[in-house]
Amino acid sequence: MIWNTMMGTSILSIPWGIKQAGFTSGIILILLMGILTLYCCYRVVKSRQMIPLTDTSNWEFPDVCKYYFGSFGQWSSLLFSMVSLVGAMVVYWVLMSNFLFNTGKFIYNFVHDINVTDIVPGTNGSNKVICPSAASDHPPQNRTVMFSSGNRTGFELFEEWWDKSKTVPFYLIAVLLPLLNLKSPSFFAKFNVLGTISVVYLVFLVTVKAAHLGIHLEFNWFTENEFFVPEFRILFPQLTGVLTLAFFIHNCVITLLQNNRNQENNVRDLSIAYFLVGLTYLYVGVIIFASFPSPPLSKECIEQNFLDNFPSDDIMSFVARIFLLFQMMTVYPLLGYLARVQLLRQFFGNAYPSLFHVLILNLAIVGAGVAMARFYPNIGGIIRYSGATCGLAFVFVYPSLIYMISLHRAGQLTWPALIIHIFIILLGLANLIAQFLL
Repeated sequence: MIWNTMMGTSILSIPWGIKQAGFTSGIILILLMGILTLYCCYRVVKSRQMIPLTDTSNWEFPDVCKYYFGSFGQWSSLLFSMVSLVGAMVVYWVLMSNFLFNTGKFIYNFVHDINVTDIVPGTNGSNKVICPSAASDHPPQNRTVMFSSGNRTGFELFEEWWDKSKTVPFYLIAVLLPLLNLKSPSFFAKFNVLGTISVVYLVFLVTVKAAHLGIHLEFNWFTENEFFVPEFRILFPQLTGVLTLAFFIHNCVITLLQNNRNQENNVRDLSIAYFLVGLTYLYVGVIIFASFPSPPLSKECIEQNFLDNFPSDDIMSFVARIFLLFQMMTVYPLLGYLARVQLLRQFFGNAYPSLFHVLILNLAIVGAGVAMARFYPNIGGIIRYSGATCGLAFVFVYPSLIYMISLHRAGQLTWPALIIHIFIILLGLANLIAQFLL
């Protein structure tokens, strides 16, 4: 469940993040960020147990923050938690709109026997790779040219009503808004197998594409040429911003682990989940970057959603989009439930005070997703900004501060522990500032 929840969206942006950081430095950053975020998550899990003489079995992390920092800790942790959850749900909405659009486009063209090609630079052959960013500075829309069609008017009508940003994001409301209003999350948890299947298939797709495309690497540490990027780039904080959200489960981990039958295995299971997530990110990111055909295309062509580098008529990418669409449609209500529990329980003492309260909250969350899919469908930007913002509080600052305060109160705080955890806080602050500078 932790693996599925963490890996839903960011896996698609990891190859782009590696491109922004440079191949070698990207690999190193994935490993370091995985270890750092796991340690901070471990501190979150253990934070309740370090409070003496108090029953904390039903506490969420905002309750722990309230114990140490008063009402400021409670409400600020709630704010950052909502930023992370809503940020992830917005990315889900943008991606689901993308997948639904491409799926509908593929099916329509297949049923009506329409030959369509994307007007973008790309490679030739059966394993075509395209470069949408070379044709426009904006995400690819319905940029197609029709070669043969039985009914041109019908095709134009379809293009008008099936638009990636203008119409498709609104169609999702009819399916997902009712699901958000259901009381029990256990229904959605039963579909976690979809997450596993979609990730396994994504790994299979990446492996097959790489086998056909081959490896295209050239190692230049600081110089850039027409087709390759340096091994180290000053844009590396864009990857750390993405990775902060990619490895982010800190605000939900206590809620999720409460469902664990064997509570004594929480740390072990958390470590296994992080290992699996890091391994999957590393494999997909490295293979996509290494196999991207350079030349004739530049590595700069790697999209923020790497599936956009495959044309709309690519069968394997079509299947991947179907799998990911259904997986995200099951995880999205689960994220909405976590947001509802944390927000409404703090305000009303009840996770489901009434259908009216829940509906208003869900309308606001869905509205944010629709607005971003309509006007700013830039998943890499959304992930890194929201990840660095909420990560500053939940990954870097609060776990470290709480640990230092608890050690100080117990008379066990040492200089090495103090220096290490202050350094972690400074890393989080630098990570956030760098997102707005680069």
